[in-house]
Amino acid sequence: MRLGDRLLLIFAPPLAALFIRVLHLFVRSEVLGQERLTGEWEQGRNVILPFWHDQLLLMVFGYPGKRANTLISSSKDGELLARAMRFFGHEAVRGSSNRGGREAFKHMLKVAREPTDLVLTPDGPKGPRHQIKDGVVQLARMTGRPVIPWAFVCSKGHRFASWDRFLFPYPFSRGVYSFGEVLFYERGESVDAFRERLGSAMKANQLAAESHLEARGATAV
Repeated sequence: MRLGDRLLLIFAPPLAALFIRVLHLFVRSEVLGQERLTGEWEQGRNVILPFWHDQLLLMVFGYPGKRANTLISSSKDGELLARAMRFFGHEAVRGSSNRGGREAFKHMLKVAREPTDLVLTPDGPKGPRHQIKDGVVQLARMTGRPVIPWAFVCSKGHRFASWDRFLFPYPFSRGVYSFGEVLFYERGESVDAFRERLGSAMKANQLAAESHLEARGATAV
């Protein structure tokens, strides 16, 4: 590994974590539907939390639990993100649909035996945008865990010209975190049927967050 890359891995994650913490302090955020998540915990069930890749930046502050494992790409950018997440107490499972996917999925199944929530972006790491890949569907099928769509919207921010139109919330914007309706993979259900149900649930949850923001006199970017 080149010296520049080593220095980047040492210094960038703590600086990124600090930046994210400071930015979060200047975003006025509300949470919708958290009782759906805590209700599953109260019944002794940990969950799968899927959210879209473009909403990633401040998602760590919308999670009210103590422990989560997040699926993160095996790329260099993914390594930076994984190291930054450790500053928030979250562990990473490394891999994606195109790099180390099979081993990452096996690891996720192993982690699913532990009392921890599983977090992933079903359209990551490279899209297509807002289209659900097989990973989250198979994870729900094989673990029997409840799946709760998760979303973040804000009133002011910048959309990058990336494949996911990555969202950078501006300071002093309004933000809304939303937990959607609880889904289970039903016995005898096809993979495509569950994918369609989950896609509809994630869209409905996103719209609920946007509608709540509009009721506060703001429009989601």
